[in-house]
Amino acid sequence: MAQLVALYKKPSDAKAFDEYYASTHVPLAKKLPGLRDYEISVGPVAMAQGDSPYHLVAELRFDSVDAIKAALGSPEGQATAADLANFAQAGVDLLIFETREA
Repeated sequence: MAQLVALYKKPSDAKAFDEYYASTHVPLAKKLPGLRDYEISVGPVAMAQGDSPYHLVAELRFDSVDAIKAALGSPEGQATAADLANFAQAGVDLLIFETREA
């Protein structure tokens, strides 16, 4: 398995961010080819030490890193990436990695 983790930084208007994310961005992202699972954080994102710069964490699971790359390169992936400019003005860090059970 592999994951794409999106770490969304704190927006200036959290309510507007949350509404747009739920009504527009999630439906776009759910169309990514090969997407197996999609989970988001609920409530404030905390860090073990200090204040968190993040507002929301999204975890998208795929079969492999190659499947993630293919999804991002697809028309659906390009539309999802282009949509980030519509609501994630504070920035987003994207992490992509293979996973295994420990």
